[in-house]
Amino acid sequence: MIETLYFDGDDVVILDQAELPERVSYERCTTSEQVADAICKLKVRGAPLIGVTAAFGLAMAVSRFADEKSELPEYFEHHLKLLAGTRPTAVNLFWALERMRAVFQGHPQLSPKEMARKLRSEAETMFAEDIRVNNRIGDYGQELLEVDSRVMTICNAGALATCGYGTALGVVRAAHKRGKIKKVWACETRPVLQGARLTVWELTQDQIPVTLITDGMAGYVMQLGQVEVVLVGADRIAANGDVANKIGTYTLATLAHHHGIPFYIAAPFSSVDLKRPSGQQIPVEELSLPSCVYT
Repeated sequence: MIETLYFDGDDVVILDQAELPERVSYERCTTSEQVADAICKLKVRGAPLIGVTAAFGLAMAVSRFADEKSELPEYFEHHLKLLAGTRPTAVNLFWALERMRAVFQGHPQLSPKEMARKLRSEAETMFAEDIRVNNRIGDYGQELLEVDSRVMTICNAGALATCGYGTALGVVRAAHKRGKIKKVWACETRPVLQGARLTVWELTQDQIPVTLITDGMAGYVMQLGQVEVVLVGADRIAANGDVANKIGTYTLATLAHHHGIPFYIAAPFSSVDLKRPSGQQIPVEELSLPSCVYT
């Protein structure tokens, strides 16, 4: 399985996804600013992974607390806000950071070193939970697929977008193990080409049959009767079920509806935002790279 994130001592090590598929490269982060920069520059991407990476970065920051000019609560909030300001759409980011805040505020008696260990434990718990939940999404979701299914997807909602298994591609993985996948149609996903660069590479690593298509070919492939189901991930799901995801997802949903093709969202509960009544209240990021740089 692809390793996307881990601790090495007190440092956070991330898979630099901006280098894929040409090179598998890991980057060591020693400050929360470097973690924030990695998220901003899409070295780390995918809603579930963004959240857990931010939690790792916050735990690392507290492990380095040594500033006598500030109190620990002030220091903690500074780094939390820094990480929270990286990406506005993926609610998993704020879900993860709020979990870390709850741990911090729930143990005011701990020393900085004890607090750092407590926060690291919480971050590692989130990491393990993500893989466990993704496996369950895969097991449940594969029941919706028939043998010889041809699946269309956009962007990357696989191991690279999570802590190691995937949401939409987790369903594909689980279905492939049961001999249900005939082909995956991967939309290239402009403008950053996450489908072309990441989804195709990831599925090829697992020897799952995949064919890359341009985003504009999706309707034509559906018209030919070459798609049984569309599977995508989500950055945020509003209380009424509205979904925000990569640009192009709305087009796929509209095309699938027109052609009578089932369209499914695969996401963990951490992607659900019950505070937003509908998709109209979801902040949608319009990315212009590089979106932010921390020095």
